[in-house]
Amino acid sequence: MTKPSDNAEESNTWNRQIDDKGEFVRKETVFHSWIKSDGSSDFRPETDRYHLYVSLACPWAHRTLIYRKLKGLESVISVDVVDPILPGQGWTFEQSSPGATGDTVNGLDILRQAYELASPGYDGVVTVPVLWDKARKTIVNNESSEIIRMFNARFQDLANNPELDLYPEPLRDSINEINSWVYDEINNGVYRAGFARTQKAYSSAVSRLFAALDRAEAILARSRYLCGDTLSEADIRLFVTLVRFDAVYVTHFKCNIRRIVDYPNLWGFTRDIYQIPGVAETVNMEHIKRHYFESHRHINPFGIVPDGPELDFTTPHGRG
Repeated sequence: MTKPSDNAEESNTWNRQIDDKGEFVRKETVFHSWIKSDGSSDFRPETDRYHLYVSLACPWAHRTLIYRKLKGLESVISVDVVDPILPGQGWTFEQSSPGATGDTVNGLDILRQAYELASPGYDGVVTVPVLWDKARKTIVNNESSEIIRMFNARFQDLANNPELDLYPEPLRDSINEINSWVYDEINNGVYRAGFARTQKAYSSAVSRLFAALDRAEAILARSRYLCGDTLSEADIRLFVTLVRFDAVYVTHFKCNIRRIVDYPNLWGFTRDIYQIPGVAETVNMEHIKRHYFESHRHINPFGIVPDGPELDFTTPHGRG
């Protein structure tokens, strides 16, 4: 296993994405190829050609696991799980944590090596998820929002549940509009609050975060899902943040104005999505808590993981 570099803290993603105002500014992903069946891409939909590298802790990777499960692509797209602890050299394939698989495809020690195989000399941020092409031995895409669109529509002849469409044509404008503010203010908002280096940056981020949560609460007071009565991509993208919120973001990222359990509709919605068959299998709270509390030593120097809170996502949600 590769050892952490001497400048481990400086090489980590959260230290490489802070601007001169002390604000966390997420860098853009760099691999954006698409799987297509019409011959216009080098990547065609095939069984056992593509592989996901994921962290069970990461909300962005979590999106792809939920789609893989709901669309019935488990036998089509294989998966490896990195260790939940993120040291200075980035995600590793250490297998000491239950649930971490190692790299079964390339036998690598750290995920950065996969980036370097795809792009020799790569010196950018290494993130999950990664959609890997086993045939061409390269990265297809490392942008979760694009990977889930591919899983939704590009493997229809291979999926067990091709009838499920989480990005239906009539709702696309609504989904895109909701995604824009949910991403900016909630999905990424918790990170902007948690990684802020100044009081002003933190206060601005947390204020915007809770204004957006209040907005989502109001929508969900009127309808079961964010776009009415139809489960959509927008719901999955919101869920992955909400399911982590009370266990991690409230304390670790100082997002403590309110908890999700304090919002009747957001809390019911979170349980509603969790109870969709297959979704619970993608949630690993041990990996989630250990990753944040043990990895971010600049926030939590001793790496102590809290025992609580006690959350039961299986209680009746009442949103049928």
